Amino acid sequence: MNKDDDTLHILEDAPVDHLPDGAPWCVLVVDDDPGVHDVTRLALVDFRFEGRKLELVSAHSGEQGRTVFESRRDIALAIIDVIMETESAGLDLVRYVRTQLRNHSTRLVMRTGHSTLAPEDAVIRDYEIDDYTHKTELTLQKLRTLLYSKLRSYRDVCLLEYQRADLEQTVALRTNALRERNAELKTLNEKLSSAQEHLIQSEKLASIGQLAAGVAHEINNPIGYIFSNYGTLDGYLTDLFQVLEVYEAAEPHCSDTSALQKIRSIKESVDLAFLKEDIPTLMRESKEGIVRVRRIVQDLKDFSHVDAIQEWQYCNLNQGIESTLNVANNEIKYKADVVRRFGDLPEVQCMASQINQVVLNLLVNAAHAIGPERGVITVETGTDASNVWITVGDTGCGIPPEVLPRIFDPFFTTKPVGKGTGLGLSLSYGIVQKHHGSIAVHSDVGQGSQFRVTIPICQPPPDATP
Repeated sequence: MNKDDDTLHILEDAPVDHLPDGAPWCVLVVDDDPGVHDVTRLALVDFRFEGRKLELVSAHSGEQGRTVFESRRDIALAIIDVIMETESAGLDLVRYVRTQLRNHSTRLVMRTGHSTLAPEDAVIRDYEIDDYTHKTELTLQKLRTLLYSKLRSYRDVCLLEYQRADLEQTVALRTNALRERNAELKTLNEKLSSAQEHLIQSEKLASIGQLAAGVAHEINNPIGYIFSNYGTLDGYLTDLFQVLEVYEAAEPHCSDTSALQKIRSIKESVDLAFLKEDIPTLMRESKEGIVRVRRIVQDLKDFSHVDAIQEWQYCNLNQGIESTLNVANNEIKYKADVVRRFGDLPEVQCMASQINQVVLNLLVNAAHAIGPERGVITVETGTDASNVWITVGDTGCGIPPEVLPRIFDPFFTTKPVGKGTGLGLSLSYGIVQKHHGSIAVHSDVGQGSQFRVTIPICQPPPDATP
């Protein structure tokens, strides 16, 4: 066959990744007949494929073939005699290449001078033998055609392997980045939980306001770039899935059974269908976590009104109570279910962060009053003439009658030492008095307690008598 008369269509794909530009194609001939090497070399002296020459490497036994395979990773095609130093030397070499060296890129062609000797179909399939032919049938024309076909197959397999490895690396990088972002998010959640616990235990309005402001500011910055990186990562994964869809669509059109078997084997080993289903789920759950943290931070800001000037202003009390419930959620969720019965309230003139503090103290006390059995905390709001009222009731242990008159005294507490400061209800009483309101309690031992806070919708003039 004339070297210029190439009737085989050569695909102009990307070059094999580990071959430098212009490097020759390495073809290994393993045969114990020296004449085979000489004839092959003469027949292919002017052979070119995609502008590259051949580098013919000779091995005269199966053992020499092993040595060559161990020392070189760029063998594109190996033409192996079946019978050499032993009757199974050729197959032993093939088995060694595929199973021991785990080389699945090199194309393997076996040939023999024995017309009745041929490996079983299962052996050809298991060891990915590309072709099996008789020496007398391998004419110059067939040899060149064989080389064109197998070198093209080798190039395509290497290209697929390179793209697969590149895709795996990209997915691994994105997955690691997602793990890092999730770790940062977990750390932020832990910091936020610690901040919430500190808020509940401190029971001092000034400290709560300052801490909430600091937490909101510090968490908003990393949450911002995590959310931004999440969006970018989501776009990258969408692009990668589109690439995978194109490859899957092209898979049925692949005529190379060996390459097709390789693709299917890889898809089964990495469980591609599961990854395509599970990765979007992980992304969705991560986004939900990020959005929840942002909402909690906003609730902290709403709770303490860190963005507002601490002065009298008209506020939505129901919204403030909802934010306070979210802030106290960690204290309540393991002990009680919360029932909300919010009335239609007008905007109330107050210091919202201070009213939120009163509600927080009542919620925490209600949670602490509930015993080991899960209880119910009921929060209600409503209007009464020119006033609004808030009640917080629980199904806890109740307050003994002899203790009831002292619950608003500073530093009075029925909790064990170190568990309470005795300032929560005292501070709440002072805040309600400051708002020209009242706070009352009704309690039944063993059944629960209900606190009712009443404040005017509009504050009286500064010179009015309290």
